[in-house]
Amino acid sequence: MIVCAVVGELSPYSSPVTFPLRTRSLSSLTLPSTLPFRVASSSVPSNPRHLSLVYSTLCLLRDLHTLDISLTWRLQAPTQFFPKRLSLTRSILRDLISLFDPRALESTKNTIAAFIKTMFAQKPNVSTTAVVCSAVVGLFAYEQYVYLKKKKSLPGPQFKIPVIGAFMDSLYPTFEGYMNKWKSGELSCVGVFDRFVVIASTCDLSRKILNSPVYAEPAVVASMKHILCDDNWVFLSGKSHVDYRRGLNVLFTRKALGMYIPIQESVYQKHFDKWLSFKGEKQQFQWHFRELNMESSLRVFLGFHMSDKVAETISEEYFNITAALELVNFPIPLPGTKVYKAIQSRKYIVHHFIEAIKDSRIRMDNGGQVKSMMDAWISAMKETELECERDGKPAPRRFDDREVALTILTFLFASQDATSSAMTWAFQLLADHPDVLEKVRQEQIKVRNGNLATELSLELMEESVYLRQVVKEILRLRPPVLMVPYQTVREWPLTSSYTVPKGAMLIPTTYPALHDATAYPNPDSFDPDRWGPSGQAEKHPKNFMVFGNGPHHCLGKEYAIMHLMATMAQASLQLDWTHYRTDKSDDISIFATIYPQDGCIMSFHPRETTTA
Repeated sequence: MIVCAVVGELSPYSSPVTFPLRTRSLSSLTLPSTLPFRVASSSVPSNPRHLSLVYSTLCLLRDLHTLDISLTWRLQAPTQFFPKRLSLTRSILRDLISLFDPRALESTKNTIAAFIKTMFAQKPNVSTTAVVCSAVVGLFAYEQYVYLKKKKSLPGPQFKIPVIGAFMDSLYPTFEGYMNKWKSGELSCVGVFDRFVVIASTCDLSRKILNSPVYAEPAVVASMKHILCDDNWVFLSGKSHVDYRRGLNVLFTRKALGMYIPIQESVYQKHFDKWLSFKGEKQQFQWHFRELNMESSLRVFLGFHMSDKVAETISEEYFNITAALELVNFPIPLPGTKVYKAIQSRKYIVHHFIEAIKDSRIRMDNGGQVKSMMDAWISAMKETELECERDGKPAPRRFDDREVALTILTFLFASQDATSSAMTWAFQLLADHPDVLEKVRQEQIKVRNGNLATELSLELMEESVYLRQVVKEILRLRPPVLMVPYQTVREWPLTSSYTVPKGAMLIPTTYPALHDATAYPNPDSFDPDRWGPSGQAEKHPKNFMVFGNGPHHCLGKEYAIMHLMATMAQASLQLDWTHYRTDKSDDISIFATIYPQDGCIMSFHPRETTTA
């Protein structure tokens, strides 16, 4: 058939000329006698590429015509006309015209057209089911070909499950599954739907990815552009991203952090009282830690411009966003999917954020006191505008209410789940290591000069050296963020043996670097002293990638550390708590971040506020 006429390698070693073209050779080609050709030695092209094209054309004509074969054409040609490979030249058209009788071309065309019309008018012998099945099998085969072509020699599944790939593993991820990937090699891969995913497991490769914006940009997860909006600042890159970050730095200065602490302290006290109201009842506290963290974030970011009821509803709605944070989700946000629910929750949250922003603008315009991060940002923008107007400089870009709301949503997105995870592990690890908890308490008594009623302040936290070591060790041992998805914007020779294809999801990981025995001896043990003067953890700063690295490192790093320190400082002085261990207490479950599989079962009691 037509496929059989595809031209292969030319063989110059025989005369008469024979072409090894699948199953046919020019020396044995027979043609219908009714086809009008002038066969003469002078009309035969000498270029073998031309001969090949003529041969393919003749094969096509013969396959489409069913008349009796009565003409045999055998070419004789000297071997010097057939070098191994020759290029097709412009003379092909002239050669073809010299081969065919122009006066008979119209007749030939009509003959072929009539034959094709007759063939397509006949009832097909192949059933529709067979055609569909053949097409599906062909698509599946092509899918495997594409996957294997990208995979090359990387560790990973030998074959991709048709269409969905490793979607079920993504839907129900396990820490053990991630560990197996990290241990399989410095790079490994998997396919999910149409996404090809490459996972980097070493510290050096992860840092390389995080510091190479020319080759890769943050992808968060595929669903996040639907949820956070594709025009959100976190998806910017290059100068636009740098300029945006520069405008936000004012929100995380030392002065700003000091302003947030009194707000946080009031939230801590509210939730401590709630925990004590349970009268020592044993229950899972993971959700309670999440609630404390959510309210603390909302009040720091937005102040008290929204009611407690709205804040509680936002906390509930945000759960839908957390639930949609699988590495790879169903690609289309159809009603009923997690991504669709998350989009609806985002709309509710942003609506109430915008209402709070409008109130803040009015208060700042009237000379009100700065009481939240949002107030500080709006006030800073206003001061900058007045300063530029006074100096005759161009006014900086003004952010509208929606842009401010989406930015605060990203702060919530970046902090909520990660710090909720860290706080859960902090309470559990301190309960399991009472000697460490006691040292934290004694340090807090010391920095307050024995007055336990001293209000929380930035200065107190800066003096709490051991508490900072404890928080860093919690974050190292149980890093809330295991991986940070990126996407390649071009082919990238990431290693000497593998080039990551353009458009692949490329994932640097943090856990292996944070559990590297070279930087952290006995890496699976909880040892805050490794961060002290006698330890060596501070000598390996490149391994501490809890907050990322490179141009997209976490803007709120100090805010997050200070929040955890302040929570544990106040809790150590006001509360006694007991952790009820189970066989799942040290096992890790994954829900956007990591948590104990048993939900952290605890009970809380009041602690006597006595001086040292």
